[in-house]
Amino acid sequence: MNSGEKFVAWQRARLHLIVSQIAPTVLLISTVALLQWGLAETGLAVRIAALGILLASGILGALVQFQSATEAQHIAQDLSGGEFSRMVVGASHWLWVPKFLTPAVFVVIYLALVVALLF
Repeated sequence: MNSGEKFVAWQRARLHLIVSQIAPTVLLISTVALLQWGLAETGLAVRIAALGILLASGILGALVQFQSATEAQHIAQDLSGGEFSRMVVGASHWLWVPKFLTPAVFVVIYLALVVALLF
């Protein structure tokens, strides 16, 4: 694989990171909005289902983010020292954010929603 193809792979991994954050973010925002319209007063089964949907989406999103960030890190290592090095290496230092920080933030928000929906 030449450096141009590796750079395309880097861009694809970054796109996967961005897209993988859309569904969990939309679901979290929607759940907060639905709390304003009475989600917390619905039956227990509905509240547990809502939490299950959030949890499943969050887990899948975190897996894709971790995998894409890891792939991007490997590609960045391959591209270091080459013609795309300046564009890739600097950004690659921030890949810990989608690997670790973003899932941690999701967990905190999820726990806040568990409290709001069940207690």
